[in-house]
Amino acid sequence: MSRFKQSVFFLLSAALVAVFLSLPAFAAAAAHQLTAPPLGERWFAILIDNEQVGFYRQLTTPLPEGGYRIEGDGSVRMKVMGFTKESSSREIYQVGPNLALKSLEVEQTINGSKSRLSGKMVPGGLQIKREADGKSSVKTLKTKSELFPGPALNLIPLFKGTAPGKTLRVFSFDPEELAIKEVKITALGEEKTPDGQPALKLRNNLYPFVDNDIWLDQQGNTLLESVRDGLVITRAEPSEKLAGFVSGMALSKKDLIYDFSLVRISPPLKKAPAKLAGLSVAITGYGDQIPLLSSGWQQLERQQGRVVITTGSLRKPADTLLKQTAEAYLQPSEGIESASAEISAKARELTGSLKTDLERIQALTTWTSSWLEDSIEDGGSAVVALNKKKGNCQTHAKLYTALARAAGIPTRFVSGLVSQDGAGFLYHSWAESLVEGRWLAVDPTFNQVPADPTHLALFEGNRLADLAPLVGVIGKIKVTILEEQ
Repeated sequence: MSRFKQSVFFLLSAALVAVFLSLPAFAAAAAHQLTAPPLGERWFAILIDNEQVGFYRQLTTPLPEGGYRIEGDGSVRMKVMGFTKESSSREIYQVGPNLALKSLEVEQTINGSKSRLSGKMVPGGLQIKREADGKSSVKTLKTKSELFPGPALNLIPLFKGTAPGKTLRVFSFDPEELAIKEVKITALGEEKTPDGQPALKLRNNLYPFVDNDIWLDQQGNTLLESVRDGLVITRAEPSEKLAGFVSGMALSKKDLIYDFSLVRISPPLKKAPAKLAGLSVAITGYGDQIPLLSSGWQQLERQQGRVVITTGSLRKPADTLLKQTAEAYLQPSEGIESASAEISAKARELTGSLKTDLERIQALTTWTSSWLEDSIEDGGSAVVALNKKKGNCQTHAKLYTALARAAGIPTRFVSGLVSQDGAGFLYHSWAESLVEGRWLAVDPTFNQVPADPTHLALFEGNRLADLAPLVGVIGKIKVTILEEQ
């Protein structure tokens, strides 16, 4: 690939785009020939020199009219030879029964520069519309051959029943370079993965001077992909194993995952979040198997394939909690060391002269907000954060929760969605404190008591296991505004 001639960095960048967008596929012999691609969702970890630098999620579903929809979302951040590249993508390809391209939609953010592509096959080639920097252009890439999108390339040998040692020649569309490229794919036969798993192997020439190797199991599922002898690795992982990496980045609002995790809303909010008194929204794409927060500052209800959340002045009066339930939220827990001498002393210092729980909550919220310097990294446990004086929303919520519990206020750590600009929601962590038997949303990052009505709590707890359900939500849900006050 000509990108290699510019620098090794650009080679690896392009390699990642195609490697982690590749669908599982391979045929050891014609006897293993497939007539349909593997369906469903799969997750992949992206590594450079054994350090995880990104992820990719892919979903393949059949189309009613025949053919398939291949949807992919992913992000990666790389540093190679002094260069840095951040790339996020969201792609949708519609292909025919033989995986030939019919249409595409691609959103990309590369080093902060956003673009959107839409295209379809027309007589004589591929017609592409590109939108970037407020401008749009349309052009047709001429070709007489069928085109195959990157996510389908590895399936071609399996569809054609290619025997070991044979090489196929196909043409693919590269959305980053806006170019049609010839790709040679060789079936290599049975070969174990580097860690010893039985596998089938193929190789393509997407990148000159380096091998792009792919290992797959007998069912056609990708096990491992490797560029340049393992320098860049794409490895299939269970979603729960990637949960900590993905949810941690989402809650930190890192650029690496920002575009993937941003939940766009329709219609946009009419009022700024801070001026809202109440909000009602419907969330679609929230799987029935994913738990919901059972009680709190808001009401949640599952309704015919959607979740309706009502907050602020629009919610109905909630039942008071039993005393024994409240007691559980006064105890120290992992990362929330409310019984430590340092935390207890600081809580007494900040609230000792105050008379009501609401006054104590406001004092602790304001102090936490000003004490911690905002950062994109989690600053650690409550005690660590108290001394480091910096951290992200998770850090703020852990420190506040520990201080509130030490002050005798039952408090829990929650995570979910919040809107900062009225146009979309991002993932965020905050706290809920118990006042007169009812939960009160408190945001120690934004110094809000109560938190504004766009705070939509989905999960409770600050451990990785507690945050794991986020991986089943991020990139999948949509929010519709039902009512606002």
